[in-house]
Amino acid sequence: MGALLYLFYNIAAKTTKRKPFIMTMKYILSTIMLAGAMQLGATTITSPSGDLLLNVDVDSQGHPVYSLDFKGKRILEPSKLGIKADETVFADGFTIAGIDTVTVDRTWEPVWGEYSKVRDHFREMAVRLKAGNPDCEMTVRFRVFDDGLGFRYELPVQNGPNYLTVRDELTEFNFNGDHKLFCIPGDYDTDEYLFSETTFSGLPDALDSYGRHTEAQRTGGTTIQTPMLIKTGDGVYVNVHEAALVGYPAMLLDVDTEDYSMKAHLVPDRLGVSAYLQMPFNTPWRTLIVSDDARDILASQLVLNLNEPNKIEDTSWIKPMKFCGVWWEMFTGNQKTWAYSDDHLAKPGVTDYSKLKPNGRHPANTENVKRYIDFASANGIDGVLVEGWNEGWEDWASYRKNRQFLFDKTYPDFDVEGLRDYARDKGVKLIMHHETAANASDYEKQLDRAFQFMKDNNYDAVKTGYVGAIIPRSEHHTSQWMVDHAKHVIERAADYEIMVDSHEAPRPTGLCRTYPNWLAQESARGGEFESMGGNPPSHTCILPFTRLKGGPMDYTPGLFETKMSYYGEGKDSQAGTTLARQLALYLTMPSPMQMVCDLPENYERFPDAFQFIKDVPVDWSDSKYLEAEPNRFITVARKDKHSEDWYVGAITDDQGRVAVVDLSFLPKGEKFEATIYEDALDAHWKDNPQAYRIRKEDTDSAKILRIQLAPGGGAAVRLRKR
Repeated sequence: MGALLYLFYNIAAKTTKRKPFIMTMKYILSTIMLAGAMQLGATTITSPSGDLLLNVDVDSQGHPVYSLDFKGKRILEPSKLGIKADETVFADGFTIAGIDTVTVDRTWEPVWGEYSKVRDHFREMAVRLKAGNPDCEMTVRFRVFDDGLGFRYELPVQNGPNYLTVRDELTEFNFNGDHKLFCIPGDYDTDEYLFSETTFSGLPDALDSYGRHTEAQRTGGTTIQTPMLIKTGDGVYVNVHEAALVGYPAMLLDVDTEDYSMKAHLVPDRLGVSAYLQMPFNTPWRTLIVSDDARDILASQLVLNLNEPNKIEDTSWIKPMKFCGVWWEMFTGNQKTWAYSDDHLAKPGVTDYSKLKPNGRHPANTENVKRYIDFASANGIDGVLVEGWNEGWEDWASYRKNRQFLFDKTYPDFDVEGLRDYARDKGVKLIMHHETAANASDYEKQLDRAFQFMKDNNYDAVKTGYVGAIIPRSEHHTSQWMVDHAKHVIERAADYEIMVDSHEAPRPTGLCRTYPNWLAQESARGGEFESMGGNPPSHTCILPFTRLKGGPMDYTPGLFETKMSYYGEGKDSQAGTTLARQLALYLTMPSPMQMVCDLPENYERFPDAFQFIKDVPVDWSDSKYLEAEPNRFITVARKDKHSEDWYVGAITDDQGRVAVVDLSFLPKGEKFEATIYEDALDAHWKDNPQAYRIRKEDTDSAKILRIQLAPGGGAAVRLRKR
């Protein structure tokens, strides 16, 4: 036995190199256990706690199948696995050629995030499959965590074709009841929908309410997006998504409403091809976050854990921030425009912007931007975003087929060098806006020139946008080509030490761990829709359970004037929120890049409430989810990474409730001053949204705060150590 241990030690030492000794020993013990397991042909593995049990098998036709139990309850019935390509099908005729297992328990430190340290603890089982006719090999690698499951397909170099034209992925998620679903309709180009709360059987009616305009629905299917959430009849929550989406199209889900099953639906190009692969190749991970406590879904770091470690060696230039900017005034109905002129470059002979007649409604001008810089500097806000500063908006407005923005050419009324120097003197960073109008191929051609222009003018963050139909015309926003494009932009930005906030990009899958300069994305219906019909209060009570499991969202919180009629321009839209709730969103919708979205003059009307936005951090050392139920309410506490202060945010749907804030997370024996920003007793998201009050009280870890939340309301608390 001693000789055997010595042999395994040497093997493990060579394969694990600098891994901690405890992990090396676990590798040895897992390998020893594997020797016994292989003799039994075992294909079962549990999570470290034993709560989750995964079983993998091959059925009578050679289809690989898996099932999943949670605390003795079946969550997934046997579900098929496989990939279908023109050249070969990795789906049937398989036998299990081998099984490799390992247990891993390690921690890593994010550059930014909800926690200063993340535990990555799982048991892994790699099932090697071999088929004889046609001759092909495939490994399905499963990782079982205490909070869920991740698995991916690994295609080694084959004896046959090594270039694949993938048409379909055969992955199934076969549930066993008419469970509750929280989802949006499947679409290849946008995620900007309100969520439905429905069931498997009610899904067709729910999707019909959106209209028959999404790409996936036009095919006649019942298709939904990921990430989505399920709540079973037994009270188990399951988030379904994917991790580490690289070199592959995004996954949607085709739903069989009678069998309660789902199947992977890969976004194709317009030729019907989902992916062009060269082997060896690993697909993204398919993920299921599982718990009978809704708070665990919010706290889960499973998607991040399945991504590769940080690839940026020096991260000192990556700095989480709050920012304001020239943005909201174009949404409020006050006739402001992104374009400098109302003329269109489509007119023959018009090529010189200096000859265009200014429309007088262009807010991205030097004096107005200085006003925002002054506001940011006076209030400790790190950055100022400016939209509409560059040539091309008239071209886009004319809907020309070959629309183009120029990312190193400014409008005549935007003094880029003067603003660069003015912002630097005020201690404020400017944030550039690159709206591509979905002309992604042209953006790639301009990328180096655009990033160099940013560095020359002291910009180190950019907001990118892809509004419209993707160019090249054969692609969708979430097809393989655009997934590759998004990664290319992030990698090139890192070369220039530029941080990115991307809009209309493929929805996030945890790649912000690998590329921490990818601070935020939109990829959902954000706060801008408060001016375009409004978002109901429940919307931000479901996004953290769904969209945010892939990564932070640029939701744009901080809206103080919630009635668009205030601006007197004929808009009657109203935001589904109270003012106090907007403060809470900085906690419940965490992001290292948070906007202070409203107009400076609206903050000046409520300076005492604005104080919380000035104080609240955007980077955390710890987080405690105190209360949660999807689509209903969330209460969370977070500890500032750079002080001993804690902050609490609580939100509710359109029903008022009492948030119960158990302060036992505070260090025992220490005193804190709680500053509580809450809804007034007569507050209501629709009838009285700006009614709030601020109070203070001394507190400690033995106390429980009970805070009344108005319908559509919320509360924010700063706990300052005495």
